[in-house]
This record gives sequence, structure tokens and C-alpha cells, in this order.
Amino acid sequence: MKTDEAPKATATIVAAEPSAPSPVEAVSSREGEGLTQLGSQGTRYSADYDPDVLETFVNKHQDNDYFVKFNCPEFTSLCPITGQPDFATIYISYVPDVRMVESKSLKLYLFSFRNHGDFHEDCMNIIMKDLIALMDPKYIEVWGKFTPRGGISIDPYCNYGRPGTKWEEVAWQRLSQHDLYPEKVDNR
Repeated sequence: MKTDEAPKATATIVAAEPSAPSPVEAVSSREGEGLTQLGSQGTRYSADYDPDVLETFVNKHQDNDYFVKFNCPEFTSLCPITGQPDFATIYISYVPDVRMVESKSLKLYLFSFRNHGDFHEDCMNIIMKDLIALMDPKYIEVWGKFTPRGGISIDPYCNYGRPGTKWEEVAWQRLSQHDLYPEKVDNR
């Protein structure tokens, strides 16, 4: 019997000597130490408030004072009385010291408020206090701009400056002069 099949090719695989990681791989592996959320394909979304998902990494610029700002336009929580959803844009600004919050873990943390029942003011203070406990920043502020329900919107603002430092005075100044020139609200 004659067939039209081509002869099968065979290949020999030669194992290469293991090479040292590239500088980028070496830095990436060090920077990622302790981070379990970033790059994970098995992301778990918590059904209720979960500060345990928050993770940090080392601030490589501890000699500089600078702000890091997160804008979170899809924050959702529940009214503790009616169970109705509340929607907000959350602004989190902080001046890091040694540790910084990893952004994916922050997203998962904020998502965990989805089924959490608390008043707007409570949610903002809880977020701020959890982030203070997590990374001990020099300064932090959290501002929630909630969409109206029942014809009124609520925009709680809270902040903190490390006691005994210049940041304590910055916190007082920013709080006492907060929102002196509020934006015109005609879109919510």
C-alpha cells in the first residue's frame, strides 16, 4: 500500500544553560515581593467590606514629599437604613512615607464596600483610617462626592496629618479651608 503522507520530522531539544534574570526581571521580582493581587488571574471580589485585601509596597522616593492621588469614579455602598445603593466618586490623596498602597488592592478594597451598609461620612472615615493603619502616611485626605438621593448630595471630606510633624498643621489648614470655592453642581 502506498500513502501520500510526508515523512515525520523529529527534533532534538537541547536544554539551555539557565541564565541570570535580566535587570528588569530582577527589579520586578523584588518590587513584587508580598503583592498577591497584582497580576493575579484568580482575583477574588469580596462580597462585603474587606480591609484585608489591601497591600503595600516600598516607596522608592522617601527623600521626597509628594502627593499620590487616586480618583475612583465608581464607588458604591449601601444605605444602612434603606439598603438602597449610594454612588460616589472618591478622591484619595496622600503623601507617602515608607509604604505605599498598591492600586489593584485598593480597587478590590473599594469594591468590597459594594454590599456594605454605612452612611457616607462613615465610609470616608473608615477608608481613611484603614489606609492610615496600612501605610502610616505623612498626610492623607479622602473626599467622597456622592450622587443625590432624595434631592440632596453629600460630599464628606476627612483628612489626617501625622501628629508632631508639619503635616499635622497642613491637615488643619486644608480642613479649615476645605471647599472655600466649591464647584457648581449641576450634573448630579
